[in-house]
Amino acid sequence: MLRSANFLQTNPSHYRSPPFSAPGLNKHHRFLFSYIGLSGDRLKCRMMSNAPRLQQETVIQMGALQDSETNSPSLRTLPGQHFPLGVSEVDNGINFAIFSQHATAVTLCLSLPQREAHGIEDGEMVELALDPHQNRTGDVWHICVKDLPKSNVHYGYRIDGPQDWHQGHRFDSSIVLVDPYAKLVDGRKYFGDVNEKFSKFLGTYDFDSSPFDWGDNYKFPDIPEKDLVIYEMNVRAFTADESSGLDPDIRGSYLGVIEKIPHLQELGVNAVELLPVFEFDELELQRRPNPRDHMINTWGYSTLNFFAPMSRYASSGGGPLKASQEFKQMVKALHDAGIEVILDVVYNHTNEADDANSYTTSFRGIDNKVYYMLDEKNNGQLLNFSGCGNTLNCNQPVVMELILDSLRHWVLEYHVDGFRFDLASVLCRGTDGTPLSAPPLIKAIAKDTVLSRCKIIAEPWDCGGLYLVGSFPNWDRWAEWNGKYRDDMRRFIKGDCGMKGSFATRVSGSADLYKVNKRKPYHSINFVIAHDGFTLYDLVSYNFKHNDANGEGGNDGSNDNLSWNCGYEGETDDNSIEALRSRQMKNFHLALIISLGTPMMLMGDEYAHTRYGNNNSYGHDAALNHFQWGLLEARRNNHFRFFKEVIRFRHTRRVFRRDTFFNKNDVTWHEDNWDNYESKFLAFTFHDSEGEDIYMAFNAHDYFIKVTIPPPPSNKRWFRVVDTNLESPDDFVMEGVPGIGSTYNVAPYSSILLEAK
Repeated sequence: MLRSANFLQTNPSHYRSPPFSAPGLNKHHRFLFSYIGLSGDRLKCRMMSNAPRLQQETVIQMGALQDSETNSPSLRTLPGQHFPLGVSEVDNGINFAIFSQHATAVTLCLSLPQREAHGIEDGEMVELALDPHQNRTGDVWHICVKDLPKSNVHYGYRIDGPQDWHQGHRFDSSIVLVDPYAKLVDGRKYFGDVNEKFSKFLGTYDFDSSPFDWGDNYKFPDIPEKDLVIYEMNVRAFTADESSGLDPDIRGSYLGVIEKIPHLQELGVNAVELLPVFEFDELELQRRPNPRDHMINTWGYSTLNFFAPMSRYASSGGGPLKASQEFKQMVKALHDAGIEVILDVVYNHTNEADDANSYTTSFRGIDNKVYYMLDEKNNGQLLNFSGCGNTLNCNQPVVMELILDSLRHWVLEYHVDGFRFDLASVLCRGTDGTPLSAPPLIKAIAKDTVLSRCKIIAEPWDCGGLYLVGSFPNWDRWAEWNGKYRDDMRRFIKGDCGMKGSFATRVSGSADLYKVNKRKPYHSINFVIAHDGFTLYDLVSYNFKHNDANGEGGNDGSNDNLSWNCGYEGETDDNSIEALRSRQMKNFHLALIISLGTPMMLMGDEYAHTRYGNNNSYGHDAALNHFQWGLLEARRNNHFRFFKEVIRFRHTRRVFRRDTFFNKNDVTWHEDNWDNYESKFLAFTFHDSEGEDIYMAFNAHDYFIKVTIPPPPSNKRWFRVVDTNLESPDDFVMEGVPGIGSTYNVAPYSSILLEAK
């Protein structure tokens, strides 16, 4: 038990024991002894070893208790304060505070720098047991430790409590747990280092470093939502490949992204949506034998901590502090280039999996009953609306505040511009999993002052069937990944019947979904391709998924991809098939970029990256996912050129970047046969109040369509900007090609765009 501050000036927990031996132990087993109590002149200690599953108590003769230069440092403590949660620097020392409503015992575990100088062997931790009478305020346990260094200290907690599984408790005091509010987390140094697959994760802190210098002339890009073009990308995969040409020390890092900003600028995107960059364990699948134990989690949808940047995205194995600094460098460089940073955040579940194969690192061992949704009618089993074994209890007040604190931290500390919420429908469920019409967390995010400048984007579905596309609770702030846009665009362009009306609805802003209250067209995040599912090339090259490499017998990933292989499954040398695929990719890209709403494209689609039909490639840290810079160069003058020029065209034409929905004078549909189920052709003209007129036609038939071109506005002529049937550079001409007559032959599976000038 913790005693007074004076008593702890000579706390016996900081004295090393004499050499100790026990049956079955060898010289490789290191031990630590933490203070538990006194009995006369004896010190009762817990003996801890780094040997797996080795823990026992013993009583060791220590003699008189006094300070000694040869012993470990004397750590003086005070009761501490309950706020703020996490680690904070206070006048009297370093304060530690952690929430646990149901814990009966909490022990702070510290790993000090320069341990050898203090007589502490490598691997040992000092443990301070918290007194529930002195070190607990409400449900927060706290302690202030004097004389601690201001950096390079690693820490965690052992927490014990009720063992009633049927009540939802999962306490295990043998595990040192990561503080949910740790701002930095340390684990293995290098991404995917299988020699360190069982690395332990601990919190750390830094109160020594000066604040990051954002610069005198620094400013946020502050791009209006109507002007965004989002690029979904993975930090590691963007530059990990040797073809990036970067120094090996910065490949796959935050600094690697900085080196490739010129590519993003040339492409024309002005916002990056980063796949998860919160700390995660990329080797979690290799901790036990299983069909996926060859996989490395490269996507990161398995959060270990909600405040700490992924430490193995630092350069040169630099660790958590370097990761934090370099993340800020990346954000600053992107902002200086006029590019916003949106984070893909995973608050619907954590890395701790299910009860059958749990991976307890933090929340589960701290207070499972609070942090996760439970089925109290089924012996306290974990509810699983995430598809990953657990579901974060997002609308429980303590958990809700954790999420809000996390979001504010990323905005204030790292200057990010927005968030995309993975499986956001989970955030719309009550503590028992019941859908809520006005979820407190969703409202709080929308109304929060700190988050007011941020883009907030929902993936409006979950794995429990709560599909909220167009009906996500929004307070006129939330945008949505428009899954209906993706599906309808895929169906129409690949040539499905009966899709013409749906295609028209989607390109004109999905008013059927978003024209309600004060919502705007840009609240529809339009996309055809995202990280999960086929790449754009695979969408036009495969009818079926090919996921055997994932180790699940092809049972993972979606079976319904709404794809068409253009006549042959997979790669082929048939030039006619490849030409058709090229046209289809250009058709998809053109339709995406001209649609009213916010377009989002996937990293690699600008050069036609393939995953060879794998539509669930989360576990491959290889070329399957890595950006192939050599292919980009090979396709720079054709495929890539078309993609970047279409984006540039959008940026320079107001008609595509409206913040209001069309009225009857803003669009002309050149169609009088909407009910023709067999029709796969649609032509239309977008009009702008300042005189911009853009004519577009999409032909998803397998034959030519001779279309009558409407007369241009007075004193203007039509100029052909796009014809996806033509070879580069004729497929896109920014200034336009004159000589357009009264009719135009639109080729099979192709599209055209004309501008009146």
